[in-house]
Amino acid sequence: MTNKPKIIVLDDDPTGSQTVHSCLLLMHWDVDTLRLGLQDDSPIFFVLTNTRALPPDSAASVTREVCHNLKLAIEAEGIHDFLIVSRSDSTLRGHYPIETDVIAQELGPFDAHFLVPAFFEGGRITRDSIHYLIINDVPTPVHETEFARDSVFGYRHSYLPKYVEEKTQGRISAESVERFLLADIRAGSLERLMKLTGNQCAVVDGQTQADLNRFAEDVIAAASKGKRFLFRSAASILTALAALPPQPLAPEKMAQYVRGGKPGVVIVGSHVKKTTQQLEVLLKAEGTLGIEVDVTRLLDQGEDQSAQLLTEVTQSIHKAFHAGKTPVVYTSRQELSFENIETRLLFGTKVSSLLMDIVQDLPSEIGFLISKGGITSNDVLSTGLTLTTARLLGQILAGCSMVITPSDHPKYPNLPVVLFPGNVGNTDALATVYQRLSQSSG
Repeated sequence: MTNKPKIIVLDDDPTGSQTVHSCLLLMHWDVDTLRLGLQDDSPIFFVLTNTRALPPDSAASVTREVCHNLKLAIEAEGIHDFLIVSRSDSTLRGHYPIETDVIAQELGPFDAHFLVPAFFEGGRITRDSIHYLIINDVPTPVHETEFARDSVFGYRHSYLPKYVEEKTQGRISAESVERFLLADIRAGSLERLMKLTGNQCAVVDGQTQADLNRFAEDVIAAASKGKRFLFRSAASILTALAALPPQPLAPEKMAQYVRGGKPGVVIVGSHVKKTTQQLEVLLKAEGTLGIEVDVTRLLDQGEDQSAQLLTEVTQSIHKAFHAGKTPVVYTSRQELSFENIETRLLFGTKVSSLLMDIVQDLPSEIGFLISKGGITSNDVLSTGLTLTTARLLGQILAGCSMVITPSDHPKYPNLPVVLFPGNVGNTDALATVYQRLSQSSG
């Protein structure tokens, strides 16, 4: 048995670990922190770059910095076999090809880069190179969904070779993209993988986890024979590459991680329609108390608005928590319009900064924390809780990871934190996670 390559994931928001467990998430990427990831027993680790929240040039420079330090860390650890994954959104939003281009420049040459956007727990499948989102049991091509109309990362094609051509502005033509179809994958692709060279772009089908497990076996066999591959993918190929046993505690038993059986806090930043529906159901659950943060007040330029808002919200949280309730803190839901993308991103930063100040002022004895939204979750880990690393415990619900803070954290040691992506789960999903953590007896 050859040594399996280390799987290094650059995650553009912190939810890509949503199908694996027991590995490290790194919030910093200095050489020493990256070495911790490389030394860890788990076959996989994640570097949370949060680039999806950044403008293109910042996304490129963060990716470049991570790769530069990674090269030094890999040399220092004497590692030869590794696979690099640029983990992104299963609905095709994100900085492609910016990130894969930078990774190829810094850590290449690669024989191929693969687009593998399937994420089965979230109902995203790829068939005949067309990427679908399953909505109410109906496979819908992603270009027909709200995600394709994203104001920052919109696109017109669900047929992946055309998507590649669109995003690379014709640099990679649709005709030149290699297609690994379901029949190819199920028959075995090793021979074909061995022939790929020159950072060939390839798109990969996946309808069930078994498809990607089969593909991953061939990828690892090719890598052990010296092929060098880069992935741009959602989470399901990671499950296949890491090939982990079941997680230590089943999702229904995860209340055992809650500190002292105490109430927790829920922070909701995501604005997608699904989150709003899930929030409505959660607010009806027994033991919760909704606290709305009126972000329109931040449109006023004055700093005092922000400070006053922080004081009001923090007081409400402490009051609710000490009354034995789980405060659910959510940003006001109306969609605001901005004159351009820069202004929108800037306002997003302001809102996030307020939410993180709120996290830093939470009662120190909370039992758990649920963070809803990808970018919100990244900020909760790196800024709100000022973590360098966190250990992934597993999933409390398909697609929703739970991590635990280190035992030496100055304010929140051993705090279980749920990273709940914006567009995952059914309408009851957020309430289900809350209920799983609120069982006083584990």
